[in-house]
Amino acid sequence: MASRTDASPIVARTDPAEALSRRFAALRRLSADLAAPLSDADASAQSMDDASPAKWHLAHTSWFFETFVLRDHVTGYSLYDDRFSYLFNSYYEAEGPRHARPRRGLLTRPSLAEVLRWRAHVDAAVLDALPRLSPAALALVELGIHHEQQHQELLLTDIKHLFAQNPLGPAMWRDDGAIANEVSRLSADKLRWVRGAEGMVSVGHSGEGFAFDCEGPRHPVLLAPHALAHRPVTNGEWQEFIADGGYRTPSLWLSDGWAWVQADAIDAPAYWRDGRYFTLSGWRAIDPAAPVTHISFYEADAFANWAGARLPTESEWEAAAAALDPSGGDQLDAAGPVQPAAADDDAPLQQMFGSVWEWTGSAYRPYPGFRAAPGAVGEYNGKFMSGQFVLRGGSVATPRGHCRASYRNFFYPHQRWQFTGVRLAKDL
Repeated sequence: MASRTDASPIVARTDPAEALSRRFAALRRLSADLAAPLSDADASAQSMDDASPAKWHLAHTSWFFETFVLRDHVTGYSLYDDRFSYLFNSYYEAEGPRHARPRRGLLTRPSLAEVLRWRAHVDAAVLDALPRLSPAALALVELGIHHEQQHQELLLTDIKHLFAQNPLGPAMWRDDGAIANEVSRLSADKLRWVRGAEGMVSVGHSGEGFAFDCEGPRHPVLLAPHALAHRPVTNGEWQEFIADGGYRTPSLWLSDGWAWVQADAIDAPAYWRDGRYFTLSGWRAIDPAAPVTHISFYEADAFANWAGARLPTESEWEAAAAALDPSGGDQLDAAGPVQPAAADDDAPLQQMFGSVWEWTGSAYRPYPGFRAAPGAVGEYNGKFMSGQFVLRGGSVATPRGHCRASYRNFFYPHQRWQFTGVRLAKDL
């Protein structure tokens, strides 16, 4: 993704092969379920350079397992189609040349049906080999599971962007009432401030379980007195920002942000139009109590300035989230029309995990002592630690179980097609 698609792991231990097999099978079913409503045309189109066709996501994740697990660790395995290596490699220089990212939408062949047949072939081969795989290969299966979870989120956000370009406003799923994507009957609580940790704290992955390499090493940081908002900024609060001339006031914006606003005629979050916003179940009325989403770093920073606050640092965010359950909140459990809803609990800090990715003011740079893992799977994180900002907490499109307090997502400051929102911070 100028986006996060591939990374290398820190794995303290791997699951037994039987448990890993169950997780692998469930993962692959969910990807197929997410794509089930799509036609071949839907799955082949590419709406912008940052997005990829749904078919490409299904294929690339299969390429990952076939290449790094089956090809490299299963004696006698033959590639399903050796041409696919060129078509569905993403960023791995060590794996040779590849089809240009902005031209993925031109891959009308192989068809969606053929990609699904390839996926079934890879699934059967991985499940057959799992009981015999070495610990190193099992670690790659673990990595591949987390990698495909990232692509599940991307598949949803990329198809949402594609469908939003269509004047018909097509719905990927009809709303069955399971989510509150009409105006909520809840009212957002007035913003409260929660004092954060102060002094020396440790941040970064602790070494227990899976993490991507960019989450470590764990290290100490010094936090000044500060507070975090108890919930993310809402649509209603963003409407106040717009009404007060937020998009017309250059003093609120970073220079690059103001240039972006002017160049692209930005006057609202992505997918907003005439009091409605586009969702995976079509156009809906804007819910003022729900978290605002699809905003860029530039917008988040300008809103914070308007509100007399600032963006949290990623260390402040992680210290606050460390004691919370990362599997809580609104996250992806099954295929369906995900959309953030208003907070409905009384926790001191609400919606820290799920709902919307929260922009921080921290640049995506390596932690002290960071070393990229050797080989092709170590390529992605380190070489992209430039010009991007860290987001924390996951979203409604993030598969449940994928996030941790130490998880570092990252995007360029103008990007907003993901479920991105903001939680305010202030100095004390």
